[in-house]
Amino acid sequence: MRALVFVLRRLLAAAGTLLAVSVVLFAGSEVLPGDAASASLGINATAEQTALVRAELGLDRPLAVRYLEWIGNAVQGDLGVSVLERAPVAEIVAIPLADTALLTLLAALATIVIATALGLAAGLRPGSRIDRLLSGGALVAVSIPQFVIAGLLVLLFSSVLGWLPAVSLVPAGGAPIDRPEILILPVASLTIFAAAWASRLIRAIVIDANTAPNVEAARLAGLPERQVIRRHLIPATIGPAAQAYAWLASALFGGTAVIEQIFNYPGLSETLVNAVRHHDTPVLEGVGLLLAGIIIGSLVIADLIGLLVNPKLRTAA
Repeated sequence: MRALVFVLRRLLAAAGTLLAVSVVLFAGSEVLPGDAASASLGINATAEQTALVRAELGLDRPLAVRYLEWIGNAVQGDLGVSVLERAPVAEIVAIPLADTALLTLLAALATIVIATALGLAAGLRPGSRIDRLLSGGALVAVSIPQFVIAGLLVLLFSSVLGWLPAVSLVPAGGAPIDRPEILILPVASLTIFAAAWASRLIRAIVIDANTAPNVEAARLAGLPERQVIRRHLIPATIGPAAQAYAWLASALFGGTAVIEQIFNYPGLSETLVNAVRHHDTPVLEGVGLLLAGIIIGSLVIADLIGLLVNPKLRTAA
């Protein structure tokens, strides 16, 4: 019963957070210089023409009224209509969202595999030569900005070796998955930084779990080290690691914008840039709300996973 109350509280907190984000997002997009009417008409439009278009778009109504209408429609799955393309926002962002999700998913999977292996190798032997080597390498990788990592990868694998394309060109009417080679450098750029950061966190989690009473008791009972790790140590790390990876996945999703711009990848960043350039507030607000929902949802899922796998958390809840 207490666990159910905890879940309900987390869901309500997530809904409240998303609502607060929607207010900030809507208000922030509205205070940008100009508006959708002036952007769609151009600089030569008269005041009368601008006023007429503002009335057609409903921009002459009070801000609070427009927000309530927008958030009410968004709850029902209607994110509005693009001022620039005169099409539903949901249709406009569907394909870019899928392309960004593909990039994030591949980077997240690669990060989980690499970070878990490196974190376990370093955490099981703290202070050893392999720990110092892996921790030092991870620190170096974390210290390098992602756009620098992307530039170095392009220089090496595209300009020098010529193995991979420097730009993610998608066939007309196709998708990035149709040309898997264009995904390698963007995914690697995201993974190197993310895996380095996550491996240091997993190392700390493993070191903490390795000193837990049940793990020490298993060793004192004479169980082989492999069984101690598999039966006692790894289960104790699942909850904290799941929370770390969920947070990381949300950060990856929000951090793909720079990488997409560097490689000209057809994701959400291009849609956002066009929306800001043309002051297409329905698209800007819709994409922002989607990203916020995905990030907040992933963090809630992480909390629920931690609740399920950790008896201490269930007792505390």
